[in-house]
Amino acid sequence: MTGPQLSIAFFLQMFVILVACRLVGGLARKLGQPQVVGEMVAGVFLGPSLFGLISPSFQRFLFPPDSLKLLYVAAQLGIGLYMFLVGVEFDIAMFRQRARSAAVISAAGMLVPLVLGGFLALGLRQIPGMFPEKAGVYESMLFLGAALSITAFPMLARIIYERGLTGTGLGTLVLSAGAIGDTGAWCVLAMVLASFGAGPLLAMKAIIGGTLFTVAILTIGRKLLARLETKAKAAGGVTPALLGITLAILMLSVWITDGIGVHAVFGGFLLGVAIPRGTFSRELPKHLEPFTVVFLLPMFFTFSGLNTRLDVVSSPQMLLVAAAVILTACLGKGGACWAAARLRGEDNRTALAVGTLMNARGMMELILINIGLQYGIIQEGLFSVLVLMTIVTTLMASPVFEWVYGRHARKAHVLPATSALEA
Repeated sequence: MTGPQLSIAFFLQMFVILVACRLVGGLARKLGQPQVVGEMVAGVFLGPSLFGLISPSFQRFLFPPDSLKLLYVAAQLGIGLYMFLVGVEFDIAMFRQRARSAAVISAAGMLVPLVLGGFLALGLRQIPGMFPEKAGVYESMLFLGAALSITAFPMLARIIYERGLTGTGLGTLVLSAGAIGDTGAWCVLAMVLASFGAGPLLAMKAIIGGTLFTVAILTIGRKLLARLETKAKAAGGVTPALLGITLAILMLSVWITDGIGVHAVFGGFLLGVAIPRGTFSRELPKHLEPFTVVFLLPMFFTFSGLNTRLDVVSSPQMLLVAAAVILTACLGKGGACWAAARLRGEDNRTALAVGTLMNARGMMELILINIGLQYGIIQEGLFSVLVLMTIVTTLMASPVFEWVYGRHARKAHVLPATSALEA
C-alpha cells in the first residue's frame, strides 16, 4: 500500500476501533468487567474469529495486512505513553516499604509456572500442532514456562486504575511484583531465542542491558530529570516546552528498552518512576492522560485480536489441551502468588486479591506468543490455546477480585465507594 492508502485505511480503522471499544467497553462495564477487558474483547471481535467469519472480504478490506504495521506502531506508542503515566503515579515510598514482598511474590509467580509449564510442555510435545520438530525439549519447556508466568502488566495497571487501587498498598504491591516478574519472563524468552538460533548476544543484551538501563534511569536519570520539576515549579505548571522535552525523552527511553529486547512498556514505566515528584508529576497527567486512555490505548488492546483465531481450538483433543493449560496457568501463577503473599504476612483476603490480579494475562502474553509463532518455536494449535488461556484468565480477574476482595474492602472503607470503573 502507498502512503496515502495507508493513511486512509488508518483513519477508517481508528473510527471502527473507537466505536467498537466504546460499545463493547460499555457492555463490559455493565457486566462488571473493566473497560480494558471490553477493549480486548472488541479486538477479538474485529479479527478473524468473529468479523472475519461473518464477512471475510469486508474484514480484509478494513484491515489489510499492510496497514497493520502502522496500527502496530501506533499501538506501541499508546502503551508506552500509558505505562509512562502509570510510572508517574507510582508510589515510590510505598514500594520501598513493600519491595521485599513484591520480590518474593514475583519470584514465586515466575518460578512455579516456569517449572509447571516445563513439565506440561513435555506432554504437549507428543501432540500434533503444538511444537515443531526443530524446537528442542529445552526450548519447548522454557518457552511454555515463560508463557505461563507472564503477567498482563499494562492491563494490570489499567485494572488497578479502574478499581480505584492506584496508590494503595495492594495496588503498589501487585504492580511492583508484575513489573519484576514480567522482566524475568522477557529474559527467559531472550534465552529461548538465543538457543533457537538468534545467538547468545540477544540474551546478554536483554539481561545486562535491561539491568544497566534500570540502574541508570533511576540514579543518574532521576538527577537530570529533577530540572523538569524546578522549571515546572517556576512556571506554575507544565509548559508546552516542558511537555515536548518530556515526550522526546520518553521516545528515547522506549526506543532503548525495545532495542535491547525487554519491550517498550518497561522503558515508559521506568521513566515515569524516575520523574521527580511535585508540581511536574501532579500536572503532567492532566495534559496526557485523556488522549492516551481514550484514543491511543484502545489500539494496543484491540491489535492482538486481529491476529487471533479461536476457531482452531474446536476438537475434543484441543479442548482438553486448553483446559490443561488454563488449569496449570491458574494454579501456577495465581496459587503461587497467593502462597507467597501469605508467607509475607498478608491476610488471606489480600493474598487472594494478589493471586487473582497477578493471574491475569493480556497483551504482554500475546506479544510473547506472537514472537514464539514468528520464530517457529510453537505452532498454530498451541498459539490458539495460549490465546484462549489469555482471554479466560483476563476475564476471570475482575469478577474474582470483586468476590474475594473488592466488595469487602468497600464495606470496610479501604476502597472508595465509587471506583473509576463505576464512575
